Amino acid sequence: MQSNDVVPAWAGALAGVVAGAVALGVAQLVAGVVRPEASPVVAVGGAAVDLAPPPLKEFAISAFGENDKTVLIGGTLAVLAVLAAAVGVLALRRAAYGYAGLAVLGAVGLAAVLTRPGGTVADVLPTVVGMTAGAWALRWLVRRASGGPAAPVEDLAETRAADSPSAGSPSMDPPVAGSPSPGTPADLPVAERPVVERPAADLPSPGTPADLPVGERPAVMRAGEELRGFDRRSLLTGVAGGVVVAGASTVLGRMLAGRQAVDVARTGLALPRPATPAAPLPAGVDLGINGLTPFITKNRDFYRVDTALVVPQVDPRAWRLRIHGMVDRPIEITYAELLKMPLTEADVTLTCVSNEVGGPYAGNARWLGVRMADVLRGAGLQSGADMLLSTSDDGFTCGTPVDVVMDGRAALFAVAMNGEVLPVDHGFPVRQVVPGLYGYVSATKWVVDVKVTRFDRDEAYWTPRGWAAKGPVKTQSRIDLPKPGASLAAGPTTVAGVAWAQHTGIDAVEVRVDRGPWRQARLAQVPGPDTWRQWAFDWDAAPGSHTIEVRATDAAGRTQPEQRTPTAPDGATGWHAVTVEVA
Repeated sequence: MQSNDVVPAWAGALAGVVAGAVALGVAQLVAGVVRPEASPVVAVGGAAVDLAPPPLKEFAISAFGENDKTVLIGGTLAVLAVLAAAVGVLALRRAAYGYAGLAVLGAVGLAAVLTRPGGTVADVLPTVVGMTAGAWALRWLVRRASGGPAAPVEDLAETRAADSPSAGSPSMDPPVAGSPSPGTPADLPVAERPVVERPAADLPSPGTPADLPVGERPAVMRAGEELRGFDRRSLLTGVAGGVVVAGASTVLGRMLAGRQAVDVARTGLALPRPATPAAPLPAGVDLGINGLTPFITKNRDFYRVDTALVVPQVDPRAWRLRIHGMVDRPIEITYAELLKMPLTEADVTLTCVSNEVGGPYAGNARWLGVRMADVLRGAGLQSGADMLLSTSDDGFTCGTPVDVVMDGRAALFAVAMNGEVLPVDHGFPVRQVVPGLYGYVSATKWVVDVKVTRFDRDEAYWTPRGWAAKGPVKTQSRIDLPKPGASLAAGPTTVAGVAWAQHTGIDAVEVRVDRGPWRQARLAQVPGPDTWRQWAFDWDAAPGSHTIEVRATDAAGRTQPEQRTPTAPDGATGWHAVTVEVA
């Protein structure tokens, strides 16, 4: 065991970080019982998403893609670790300082929890219980680091001063051999001090009880007990225990959060046959070119962009869809009732408004669901209604134009994706799919509520954050092959990619090299206007550096504009280009 008279700052920092981990682990455990969104880390992260300016959000999506939430949670935990370390260092000076620091962190967590959509008083429990556990862990670890039940450094100093004889008062203990006699300079070397023999009767006998009250112990015995120092081994064993508690609590909390139960409920579902099945995909829908984005995007490869830091775990047996607002007959539908309605199957490409020119945030799938128009007609739409304000289980909202949903397109309350029950990450048990609109105004996942209203009365989540209230998809095209910066051999080369203009359709794709003439690309077949379309162009590549550009024209005769515009407020525009080297 290594001991020092003073506990080093790094030991306090380590104690603080582990105490913080215990606090978060216990909070996660309690959140698993209350509800996952009540976790203080999730609440603080969600508040950060809400308060972040649009340019910062766009940077996060652009830089980190679908890992933006992981980066945000990681960054939040890193900041908390630094703050917890500071709290631990403060706790070495005085316990009250450490507790005050934890209280400030807890207050931030409580504020975030109580201001989240759907927050309740019960949501404070994870933060309160977690911070209580963290405070206990901090006190316990600091005590272990100081070698026992000793107080923090300043408290020890005060205790020692109080136990020392006051100036001018005679000592009650007889001199000890080797100690300076009265009048001897205190700084005289020990070897030169006069030796005063201490009577044997004054020395502690070998059998002196260790638990004798401090006031009745011999001086040398009392000093050794009071002047405990840094105990590294005790601290590190305590740290190991704290890490185990934090890890076990986190794992158990996630299990209690219901992911396993929802997965079991999901895999046990049998999908009804569609009343209106989609036609078989036409021959030639996929050009079969290696490296070209496939026509159907596999579920595991489908992009995910949303505001949910924790994926909602919605039990289909408890799920309800409420339709209310400007309707004649407000209704509430269960999952079982929804599956008994006529189901429609449709091939639809979805696109995120945050997709840069040439970006990856688009995907195509075969969806199965109930037509939204059928459900709304059952509720009786009132005249003047022009907006559907849909709400996710986690409180996210989006506004969809009523006329788009009611114009006959395959706008669905979807329950399946590519022949299987919706994945949890993509909205299980029910999500919206609306061809022709960006996801932020149409594709609500985990949808539980639809309010029929007006755009001049309500606004959705992204509107006050700088995005347009309505978001029709803009015609876009993308080069998948060759990749930017690729090194190619001279000779015949295939340039290929995809283009989309949902609910309008793609009529033509053109390619040009080094700002030369535009040339027509050949197009794959499509099942309808709601999906993207593959294209390919044969190019005889000559040695040198070349820039390849692409543009598309939709079925309404609109050709992509050349001018680049950012994604905000209603989607990016411009021609996608790649530069390659040919040898």
